[in-house]
Amino acid sequence: MNRKKFITKSGIALGGGILAPYILPSGRLFAKSGSQKADHVVLVMFAGGVRQQESILGRYLEDSQGVFGAAGNIMPNLFEGDAPTKKIAYGTDVPGMPDGSEPIPKLLSQSMEKSGLLFPEVKAQSAGHYVGLNTLLTGNVGYSQGLKVRPAYPTIFEYLRKHAGFKATDTWFIANGIGNSTPLLNSSNHKDYGLNYGANMFAAPVTFSSYGKEILGNSKTYSRTDLEPMYFMKNFLDQSFALTKDQITSISNTDEEKTRIKDFIKSVFEKQQAGQLAAPPVSNSGDAKNVMYAAEVLREFKPKMLAVNISGVDSCHSNFTGYLKSLHRADHITGWLWQYIQNNIPEMSGNTIMIVAPECGRNETPNPILDQNDWVSYDHSDANAHRVWSVMLGKGVPNLRIGAATQPVGRLTDITPTIADIFGILDPVTNAGLIDPLAKSLYNRI
Repeated sequence: MNRKKFITKSGIALGGGILAPYILPSGRLFAKSGSQKADHVVLVMFAGGVRQQESILGRYLEDSQGVFGAAGNIMPNLFEGDAPTKKIAYGTDVPGMPDGSEPIPKLLSQSMEKSGLLFPEVKAQSAGHYVGLNTLLTGNVGYSQGLKVRPAYPTIFEYLRKHAGFKATDTWFIANGIGNSTPLLNSSNHKDYGLNYGANMFAAPVTFSSYGKEILGNSKTYSRTDLEPMYFMKNFLDQSFALTKDQITSISNTDEEKTRIKDFIKSVFEKQQAGQLAAPPVSNSGDAKNVMYAAEVLREFKPKMLAVNISGVDSCHSNFTGYLKSLHRADHITGWLWQYIQNNIPEMSGNTIMIVAPECGRNETPNPILDQNDWVSYDHSDANAHRVWSVMLGKGVPNLRIGAATQPVGRLTDITPTIADIFGILDPVTNAGLIDPLAKSLYNRI
C-alpha cells in the first residue's frame, strides 16, 4: 500500500471518514500521550505452564510429591528464599552425585524480586498455552480463537509501531519453534493494525539450525538494482495467487532493514561455526539456545521491544523431574539474559525494563503419570492453573511486593498496557478499545 492510500484508508478507519489523522515527522499517527519511562523493554514469556507451588511459593517437593521437609526455592535469580536441602534433583546431571544432580549457581547478585516489582499472585485468563501467549502479547484473551491463525486482537508490537512510530527492526519476537500458532504471534489479523505494523520474528531453533543454514547461511546481499526484477516477480506471483493489490503479506521492513537482517543472519551462522556466540553457562537446552539468539538480536539491533518465548517446563505433563530441571534452567537463563544486557550492551544497560511472566499455571492435583523417580505429573486445566505471577525490574521500577496468595492483584492482560505505559502510549492503546477492560498498567496497580 503506498503512502497516499495508507493515509486515505487510515482516515476512513480512524477518523469516521471525515479527516485523515495528522502524520507526525516520525511517521507515527498520533503524538505520544505520556512520558516515556525507559527506551527498551524485554518481555520473557516464561516457560510453558508454571505451578505456583514450585515457583513463587518455593515448595519444591512438599506440595507436589508429599515429601516432608523438601521445600525450598529452586529459582534463585528470580525469587528470594533458601534452596532445598533434600532430594536435589533439579540441577544439572552430575555422575556420582547421590541424586544425580547439581544445582546451577546463582548468577545475579540479588534476585529480581529483591531489586524489582513483584506481583506474587496474578490471575491468568486461561489455563491454555496459546491463549495465554495471546494474553501476554495482546492484553486481551480471544477464548474462541483457533490454532494456526494470527491473534484476533492487535499485539503490543503493532500498538508500538502504529502509535509510537517504531520501525520494524525496533520490535522483535523470538519464538522457540514453528509449532501450532507460535510463529504467528508477531502480529494480528486485525483490520486496523496487522502485518504492516508487525514485529520481525525469528523461530530461532529453526532459523539457525543446519536446515536454516542450508537455506540462509550463504545468502547473497543484493543491491537495489538486483532486487527490482525480484520484487516485480514477487508482485506478479502474489497477484497470480489472488492476493489483492493492497494486501500486506509481510512485515514492512525497509530495504535497508532487510539488508541488515540478512547480514545479521550470516554473521550469526559465522559466529555459530566459530563457537563465538555468547550463551548462558548452562546452555544444554532448547530454551537456553533460544535466549542465546535473543541476546544476539538485542546486541545487534538494540530494539525498543523484544519478546522471547521459552517452554521447557511443559514436560510437567509426564515428567515432573524434567519439569523441575527446566524450571531451574529457565530461572538461570532469564537471570543470564538480564545480566548480559547490563554487562554487554551499553546502549541498553540502565535504560531497559524486563518483564517476566508465565502464560499459565498448572493444576493443584496430579495426573497418574509417574516419571523416573516415581513422581506424579501435572496438567493445566483447573483453578490452580489460573494462578501465576509477574516480575518487573529495571530503570525506575520500584522495589515492591504487591498482593499475596490470599489477596491476588493483577491480571496477565496487564502486561500489554504496562509496556504501552512504559513507552508513553497508554492512552491511545486504551482508547482503541481492544484490550481487556479490566487490564491496567502495573504502574497503576501499585
